Amino acid sequence: MLLLLLILMPVVGSIIAALMPTNARNREAWLAGGIAFVGLVITAYLYTQIGPGELGTGELGTGELGTGDVVRYQLEWMPDYGLNFILRMDGLAWMFSMLIQGIGVLVVIYARYYMSPEDPVPRFFSFFLAFMASMLGVVLSGNLIQLVVFWELTSLTSFLLIGYWHHRADARRGARMAFTVTATGGLCLLVGVLMLGHIVGSYSLDVVLASGDLIRAHPWYLPTLILIALGALTKSAQFPFHFWLPHAMAAPTPVSAFLHSATMVKAGVFLLMRLWPSLSGTPEWTLIIGGAGLCTLLIGAFTAIFQHDLKGLLAYSTISHLGLITLLLGIGTPLAMVAALFHTLNHATFKASLFMAAGIIDHESGTRDMRHLRGLFKVLPYTATLAIVASAAMAGVPLLNGFLSKEMFFAEALAVGSARNWSMSAAAVLMGIFSVAYSLRFINVFFGPLATDLPRTPHEPPRWMRFPVEFLVLCCLVVGVIPGLSIGPFLNTAAISVLGEQTPGYSLSVWHGFNLPLLMSVVALGGGVLLYIWLRTRHGLIQSNRVPFLYRFNGKQAYESTMLRISSSASLLEKLLSTRRVQPQLLLMITLLLAVPLLIVRPVSLLTFSANGEFSPLFAGLWVIGAICAVAAAWQAKYHRLAALSLVGGVGIVVSITFLWLSAPDLALTQLMVETVTTVLILLGLRWLPARITPKELNMRATRLSWFRRSRDMVVAVVAGLCMSIVSYAVLVRSAPVGSISDFFMTRALSEGGGSNVVNVLLVDFRNFDTLGEIVVLAVVALTVYALLRRFRPAPESLPIPAQQTNNVDPAAGQTPVQQVESGYLMVPAVYLRMLLPIMVVIAAYFFIRGHNLPGGGFVAGLTFAVAIIVQYMLGGTTWVEKHLRLQPHRWIAFGLIIACATGLGSWLFGYPFLTTHTAHMTLPILGEIHLPSAFVFDLGVFGVVVGSTILILVALAHQSVRSHRLPISNIAPVINKEAN
Repeated sequence: MLLLLLILMPVVGSIIAALMPTNARNREAWLAGGIAFVGLVITAYLYTQIGPGELGTGELGTGELGTGDVVRYQLEWMPDYGLNFILRMDGLAWMFSMLIQGIGVLVVIYARYYMSPEDPVPRFFSFFLAFMASMLGVVLSGNLIQLVVFWELTSLTSFLLIGYWHHRADARRGARMAFTVTATGGLCLLVGVLMLGHIVGSYSLDVVLASGDLIRAHPWYLPTLILIALGALTKSAQFPFHFWLPHAMAAPTPVSAFLHSATMVKAGVFLLMRLWPSLSGTPEWTLIIGGAGLCTLLIGAFTAIFQHDLKGLLAYSTISHLGLITLLLGIGTPLAMVAALFHTLNHATFKASLFMAAGIIDHESGTRDMRHLRGLFKVLPYTATLAIVASAAMAGVPLLNGFLSKEMFFAEALAVGSARNWSMSAAAVLMGIFSVAYSLRFINVFFGPLATDLPRTPHEPPRWMRFPVEFLVLCCLVVGVIPGLSIGPFLNTAAISVLGEQTPGYSLSVWHGFNLPLLMSVVALGGGVLLYIWLRTRHGLIQSNRVPFLYRFNGKQAYESTMLRISSSASLLEKLLSTRRVQPQLLLMITLLLAVPLLIVRPVSLLTFSANGEFSPLFAGLWVIGAICAVAAAWQAKYHRLAALSLVGGVGIVVSITFLWLSAPDLALTQLMVETVTTVLILLGLRWLPARITPKELNMRATRLSWFRRSRDMVVAVVAGLCMSIVSYAVLVRSAPVGSISDFFMTRALSEGGGSNVVNVLLVDFRNFDTLGEIVVLAVVALTVYALLRRFRPAPESLPIPAQQTNNVDPAAGQTPVQQVESGYLMVPAVYLRMLLPIMVVIAAYFFIRGHNLPGGGFVAGLTFAVAIIVQYMLGGTTWVEKHLRLQPHRWIAFGLIIACATGLGSWLFGYPFLTTHTAHMTLPILGEIHLPSAFVFDLGVFGVVVGSTILILVALAHQSVRSHRLPISNIAPVINKEAN
């Protein structure tokens, strides 16, 4: 349960933060920081249940703590398909969880002082907590499909964080670029995971990790590896997808410190570590993963030297260090895995502190341009000292944490090569030289004469804004001096969770004697210093405006060109296959709908059906009436909308009677109520459409081409209508085959669903997950219609009062709608309908209560209740109804969705799959024994959403009339005069 709490806390906190006032800066920071800190404490406590297990040899202690177990929490979702909600914490997940929440706490403290009072801080912390929950979901997922869902949520929430300052074009552009690249990689990952699950026969992470030999021997191994690698490499900004990360620096610095040091960019390397036991150990793995890491390692380090923006330098250095970790994972040896884990921790600490230091410099001086920054040590002595130590850790200076993991990298580079192949060692040293050079470039802003042309006069930040940097730099020092005591047990726990019995013996000693890795470190340090001096004095590093050799390969330009080509191709395709006219589109769709089934299904099978009963002239006459109404509606639709709507309503009534004739009263009742509601809502919408002018009024005559086109469309429409009628009738009257699914529902509706109305039990019990999705869609559609209609403004010619109401002889013409209801000709029917309102509400309640056993249910009851409100609007008018009835449809929708979801979550609390129903049997006085299924509560949620959605659309349409009545007469009079003339 604690694992579930780790994810639920930031989710709930995100919702609460979004609802807080904009001036609640301290409360929002306390909320976000408190949630991250509590999660950190819970995660630290869980270490006692996983522990380091049996340790490898070396200076790591004895490891009495813990047994190396895995903590699990499972909620059944679809157990028959192996899709359950599983949270799983082992040593690797524990390490990343501590990293996410630990850095998260520090970033919240930092952001409290960094963010401007003008910034919408609630939105920032809401996005921040949502991203934290998504990242925790990724590292704790025990099901691969679930992991991909959280993976894509990190892409979505990071898009919101990177584009937080959406008023800036660079922030919007950077957010779109990051989302496009990472989300595309996520789609590749989804396909790869599906293939991986097919190979193994399960999506459970435990099963996948235990099936490494089966996966590597399968013919699908290579395509699966490529697809999963694409997901990981795009997320961790590896070559050739590294270009998005520098442009994500448009985000606020707290976002960069969190996403681009310890969380989002680490998700890709986490995935490679997570699946290392299953996918590594092949030449393909080394070539793809190691090759991408090696290219990224060198390109990122070299490009970082020539950046002029502090965050740009840190971005490319992050790319390089991620390439180092990826290369270690690609090498594929157990010691390389240990080094990758160690450098993941080290990089998070010194890089987060450097991002925050860069943010302090920007916050206090007003710029991040290193061409203008110098001498800052004089005015920012504490911050400068901290940044210099962190930069030294990034450069791999001894007695700092970066030195230890980089020496492990040098050792693995030597082990991979041979006496005749020093290429990997040379690349490692070259990367070390570059890292020293760009670290010196960062440090240089603190020395020299103080700049006098800065936008603001720099000074030390508030004490608590500097505290996160101090803490992280202290971690760099402690780990660098006493690594075995400070980080050793935790590193070993993570290594054992990945490597298991392959965990090698290793030492985290600061001094290993004089050896080749030490010599490589010395060469890298010395070479980096010399390279920086040469570039600064001879190459004009400060004045350089492009990266030597690599400036021709512009990843951003390639991305923009690709997106432009995709857009151009889509436009061309749309031009060739589409049109702005509806009629050709409908012709194409209907023709395909007629042709495709004939190619898939045998045409004879559509015609060979047996009717259950004799031919009925009355039933045939009913369908003839429906056909006449349909044809007449199509004939009148263009110029006589009201008549066409009435005829369509007639078709709906015929359909309803058909359902009733064929013993489907539930469908008949639902069809009748839907027809009533939609007819009224469409009628309200038609009021605001401008009148159509007939060709006769314009003295126009149809050409032969027009007659041909209309004849062709009529033939296609008639054929399509007849085919659909035949198919519909065949489906309605066909006998159910033996062993069909209908037998399953009919035999189990009462015993397992607690109701004798099979249709309702099917909707709220057997297929309630489908129903939940449908009411969510209904709510989204209603909110969308409401939002669009709030912005909708009718055409000027639609604003005047209809001609039928402008008759001066009619005494009602001079009255407002409210006056017509209170004292005019609508007073009597309005009173009747007010008296009818409680009766209709009782009828709705009757349909709702009996729905589990007799025709009815939440959907029909909701529509009946909505009709009761609609007739009040029709007679009483918008102003009168909203004055006397507090409807608040938004709350109805929220209430319905919450109730429906709570029903599903309630089953989880009792250990059953989501939305599992239960029937309680209670004996009450007078009433006797009653059956109360939990599906009844779910149906109440359906009722709430249907009522809220219908009334919301009704209110949106009704308010158009209110707005039109508020218009000045001077705005309407010219239109009226023009029509009169």
